[in-house]
This record gives sequence, structure tokens and C-alpha cells, in this order.
Amino acid sequence: QVQLVESGGGLVQPGGSLRLSCAASGFTLDYYAIGWFRQAPGKEREGVSCISSSDGSTYYADSVKGRFTISRDNAKNTVYLQMNSLKPEDTAVYYCAADVLPDITTVQAECLRLDFEAWGQGTQVTVSS
Repeated sequence: QVQLVESGGGLVQPGGSLRLSCAASGFTLDYYAIGWFRQAPGKEREGVSCISSSDGSTYYADSVKGRFTISRDNAKNTVYLQMNSLKPEDTAVYYCAADVLPDITTVQAECLRLDFEAWGQGTQVTVSS
């Protein structure tokens, strides 16, 4: 059974850091582009960061550029989202998703359209003092 499981969410103070993990089971992440998305209360889901399968090229939303870093460890079948300098506006449920996409241009487009095939259940991130 294909499954993505997010972990690492929690409560953190503004300026703090968290590392989210997205672990895959039932399939190998090597050939999949992975995206991190988030949905804040009362807002639409948005693409945060995506990474290609081929060469590890990445895309970041402007709101997180310079603060968040996406990476993948294919040996562990896991993708990470390192989040630094967190702000209250980063509060949301964070989801990871996977899809087979040919290149970073397509990955970025699908990241913006939220058009990934397989989704996890999400993990809550709350940034508050």
C-alpha cells in the first residue's frame, strides 16, 4: 500500500526551527518528485517547496525562500523540510505529496497547481509565543 507519513510538527516560538519528515512506504521515492504544501485555517492550500527526482532541483515559494530547505535521503526513503526563522504566519497543517514528474519546470508548475498524485495526512505546525 502506497503511503506517505509526515512527522516533526509541533509548537514552536517565533524565530525557532522545526524539521518535518515525509516517510514513504509501499514505494521507492527515488523516482518521485516530492512537494511540501500547507494549509492555514481559513486559507487555501499552497505549495511551499518541491524537489525533483532527477537532479534534486528545488522550488520555494517566495514566502519561505531563505528560511526553509527541502532535501531528500533516498536511502531512508524520506524527504525533509528544514524550517528556520519561523513566523506566526507559518502556522498551518503541512502535507507532503509525491508524483512522477519529468523535470524541475514541471515540478514547479505542479507545485503551484497543487497537482500531485499521492498525499500524506498532514502534520500541524504552530508558531506562537
